[in-house]
Amino acid sequence: MNIVEVEQLKVWDTRTDQVLIQDSSFKVRKGSCMAIVGESGSGKSVTCRALMRLNSSHLRQTGMIRFQGEDLNQLSEQEMRRRRGKHLCMILQHGMSAFDPSCVVGVHIRETLQTHYNWNIRELERRMCHGMESVRLRNPAEILNRYPHQLSGGMLQRIMIALALVLEPDVIIADEPTTALDTISQYEVLEQLIQLRERIGCSMIFVSHDLGVVQKIADDVLVMKDGQIVEQGRMKSVLQEPAHAYTRYLVSTRLELSNHFKALMEEGS
Repeated sequence: MNIVEVEQLKVWDTRTDQVLIQDSSFKVRKGSCMAIVGESGSGKSVTCRALMRLNSSHLRQTGMIRFQGEDLNQLSEQEMRRRRGKHLCMILQHGMSAFDPSCVVGVHIRETLQTHYNWNIRELERRMCHGMESVRLRNPAEILNRYPHQLSGGMLQRIMIALALVLEPDVIIADEPTTALDTISQYEVLEQLIQLRERIGCSMIFVSHDLGVVQKIADDVLVMKDGQIVEQGRMKSVLQEPAHAYTRYLVSTRLELSNHFKALMEEGS
């Protein structure tokens, strides 16, 4: 069973008539993780924001985006707001951009949860603190009273993961959530996302340019280049037998980096 089905998605810039996404069609199986990979500018983030209907106002989109059988492109903005967060949750690449810099992060958290649940403040904060402790954030009450600029990128990413734990969405869209982090934080956030899937049983769309990261979390993969899907299939088969030249390039580049790293480690030992 598919939880998300996209047919002939097209996104273009009304100011320049430039087509950013050209007739994309794909499906996300319920309970699975589908990765979208490709270089910067390939259309990965635009595709994700199109699913959430969060692209800039000058970008238009056509096609069908079915979520649990309902075409999201046909919903009003008010109806779409009710789907965001509780049903479709997005974890952004830069944690700083997800929070209002003028107020402490707890304000954003409370507003988001109050949109979907009738919990009182005490219950809301209890659940959020428990979620933050689950992703190894110490002193959650203190963190909620800090401004975004007072927290590291890794902490902000984990706060978003904790919020997703509390919301228990049907689909999580993680748009390059590890790109702006150091190696240790990348590993921790990736592990938290894997555990998040296991805990709430959600489906996930995971965006990355790094095949090494993707193969640790994804069941299926979709390869994008210049706004088009050039290959898609099960993760293992695409990695072992890539059909498109661009996919072969990504796989070979990843192998070269891996082999280079191993050689360096051997020299240093």
